[in-house]
Amino acid sequence: MEKVQKFNAKVRTALKRPDLKAGDIVKIHRKIKEGEKERIQVFEGIVIAIKGKQSSSPTATVRRVSFGTGVEITVPLHSPAISKIEIVKQAKVRQAKLYYLRNKGIRISKLKTKELAKFVVEEKKEEPKIEVEATDQPKEEVAEKK
Repeated sequence: MEKVQKFNAKVRTALKRPDLKAGDIVKIHRKIKEGEKERIQVFEGIVIAIKGKQSSSPTATVRRVSFGTGVEITVPLHSPAISKIEIVKQAKVRQAKLYYLRNKGIRISKLKTKELAKFVVEEKKEEPKIEVEATDQPKEEVAEKK
């Protein structure tokens, strides 16, 4: 059992993927091979389920509504066909599986979401150092006066 857990941990750390949860609105960049050419196709939708989260091959079911028709894909998260996964928004949900969204149509817009751009911390620039005025006295005497 320990060997399996070590293998799973090794596979998960090898690929840097974001920690997905149900309710996340994500962009999945998939590599698609057409003949000899290869291109990247973006699929944007809401994560309605994640299965096998502790295994070496977890899958996520992502759903979107396209021209009034619901489209779902089940994606293995550690697949080499997935080039990148971006989290666009996170919705506040109270269930681990959001299968009820299949019957609601365009219910996604009614979920309470929080923008991730608000939570991104900008890098602080280094403040210029303030130089002490040069005096004729040695450093020890200046320190004693303070």
